[in-house]
Amino acid sequence: MSTATPVARAATHSYRAIDVPVVGGDLHVGVWDPVGERTDDVLLVHGVTASHLAWPFVVSGLPGVRAVAPDLRGRGRSNTLAGAAGMRAHADDLAATLDALGIEKTVIVGHSMGAFVAIVFAHLHPDRVSRVVLVDGGLPLDLPPGMDADALVAAVLGPTAARLSMRFADAGEYLDFWRDHAAFQGAWSRELEAYLAYDLVDDGDGAFRPATSYRTMVEDSIDQNTGASIVTALAEATQPIRLLTAPRGLQNEEPGLYAPAHLARMLADAPGVRHSGIDDVNHYTIVMAPDGAAAVAAAVREELDAARD
Repeated sequence: MSTATPVARAATHSYRAIDVPVVGGDLHVGVWDPVGERTDDVLLVHGVTASHLAWPFVVSGLPGVRAVAPDLRGRGRSNTLAGAAGMRAHADDLAATLDALGIEKTVIVGHSMGAFVAIVFAHLHPDRVSRVVLVDGGLPLDLPPGMDADALVAAVLGPTAARLSMRFADAGEYLDFWRDHAAFQGAWSRELEAYLAYDLVDDGDGAFRPATSYRTMVEDSIDQNTGASIVTALAEATQPIRLLTAPRGLQNEEPGLYAPAHLARMLADAPGVRHSGIDDVNHYTIVMAPDGAAAVAAAVREELDAARD
């Protein structure tokens, strides 16, 4: 099935959406087709409570590139998929997405939790990935050992997780809630409004809630932060990996997701990862505002060029 969503269009691309059969149902996938000649494909993987509509600013910086971005299971219009989540399940869904679009091999870009999915996908399906771009995620986080599920989610996501239990009368109330968010002060946009409006689903009781499944988010957070898949994938990586980080976090606080000392330790343990920071952005605006997205898109273009050489 294919649908059009005008708010997702970029001047450099036309937009469509498809549903891809996967275990437990259909995965909803956004596809931005370039205006004019197509030179490359890129697979974009969003964060833990996000959707494929996190990517329009990055897509606009990729002329000539077909950009493919799923709503991960448990999020967006894939939020009713049955079955377990976790990094492996998401990786298998990504493989099905590439199959559906006839893409044999591509550069993969993951933001936040999507970066962890990307590195596991590259490890489990090495023949499908030429190069990996991790955006403020993908390396182990600095967390105390032995945390239970709720404490782990609270430590990593804090108010982001708490928001999933909130209810809203309509999209206007939800937008008002986000207007006060520290991460988007000075970075409000039409694209952000479209992303946020898309996030709301009917709760069945006359109100609206964020689309992300709390259960799925917990499963993913536990797997991401306590399972062995990330460490193994990084240690056994065969593709070039590039990491881009933000100096500020989910609440626009400093330091960001990776404090400098922790990041230095992680990079020392992963010598194959090439790192660079992007100035004056936070964990959201590194992809969801023009300046951060332009820097990410420039890095992606470099990786696409390298993959063709």
